[in-house]
Amino acid sequence: MTKSVRFWVIWMILPIVALSGIFIGSGVIIGKWAVKSVSAESDTYQELKLFTEVISIVRSNYVEEVKTKDLIYGALKGMLNALDPHSSFMTPDLFKEMKVDTKGEFGGVGIQIGKKGGFITVISPIEDTPAYQAGIKAGDAIVKISGETTEKMTLYDAVSKMRGPKGSKVTITIMRSDWKEPKDFTLIRDTIKVKSVKYKVINGDIGYVKINQFQEKTVADLVKALGVLREKKVTAILLDLRNDPGGLLQGAVGVAEQFLPPNKLVVYIKDRAGEKKEFVTEGDGKYEKLPMVVLVNEGSASASEIVAGALKDWNRAVIVGTTTFGKGSVQSVLPLSDGSGLRLTTARYYTPKGTSIQNTGITPDIVVKLKAEKGNDRPVMREKDLKGHLDNEQINGQDQDEPEAAPLEVDEKDDLQLQRAVDILKAWDVMKRFNKAA
Repeated sequence: MTKSVRFWVIWMILPIVALSGIFIGSGVIIGKWAVKSVSAESDTYQELKLFTEVISIVRSNYVEEVKTKDLIYGALKGMLNALDPHSSFMTPDLFKEMKVDTKGEFGGVGIQIGKKGGFITVISPIEDTPAYQAGIKAGDAIVKISGETTEKMTLYDAVSKMRGPKGSKVTITIMRSDWKEPKDFTLIRDTIKVKSVKYKVINGDIGYVKINQFQEKTVADLVKALGVLREKKVTAILLDLRNDPGGLLQGAVGVAEQFLPPNKLVVYIKDRAGEKKEFVTEGDGKYEKLPMVVLVNEGSASASEIVAGALKDWNRAVIVGTTTFGKGSVQSVLPLSDGSGLRLTTARYYTPKGTSIQNTGITPDIVVKLKAEKGNDRPVMREKDLKGHLDNEQINGQDQDEPEAAPLEVDEKDDLQLQRAVDILKAWDVMKRFNKAA
């Protein structure tokens, strides 16, 4: 028996960062990437017989009564976890959360979180949210949520527990490095609206644009931001993709096409059979002539790497910062009949020059590291550090970098990467004159 199925989302995700009331890791494309027909052959049925035997034995003999659905869900989680780190089974609640995440608006407390030392750790509170107003800071360890320890809690579970309807309460227990004992913070959830694009004019005439995540409205918000900056007569663009874990693939293409001419390849993806799908610019490239610098770091992943890779390959922008996360795989999301879903790695993606960044990332044109101070840093983790990651088929072996630490946050006055980018843009016209003279 053969049954055709079609995936409705391609998802590129960074699994080590999540936002409580913000998002769970990142990159989506609404598309028509079809998956080959799924067939069940006779030998598969024989193997499934063993599976049903085990379920029957557990249901009949386990010391406590268990629900069949719990056993099935547990088995499906194990099945997908046996693949690469980005493939997973999502319960109906988690699948619903994933779909909500791309909207950029939902109920929560406004904390970007990660894992450090076994506990859930605050990466950054979002401005003007309950967590920010309560005084929660980057680097705080969340040791309990509603009285439950977070020591073995997954990021997804932590996010689920901190999200909820506007006006409801949640108590999180915080431990700070200079405290002798943890403190409770009771927060009233609010509607969290993640601003995908932030912008301003810096240094008099440089348009600074920060993309936090590639959401459904990112391209429209970017177009609006660039329009405002154009009215202010900016002479250069500084695109900040640092700590942007990705998002919608269409968003990445839409962002890149603001700065590239029409009909330029942004990215292409290939599945196991070698079938290739290209994504090219369709816009008018209104800003393709402006001098441009792109800031990236180890937290720039997925869709962020697609944008940086395209602009680098076409020599459109100078890339400044540190090597990016290195996630070069594509995940497709399939809704299942009971409201649950599968996130399955189905393809790899490549930059316009045909380079896979899987495990290697985008190497900046100019490497600038930020100084990490004790108590205000975190270990750097990239795709190659994740258990079960896919290999990069274009290289033989991987050089293992020395362990690094990076700041959780840095003041603008200490932001060496931003300062170097501004210096490059300020010197752009000077260097252009020298080139003409030569």
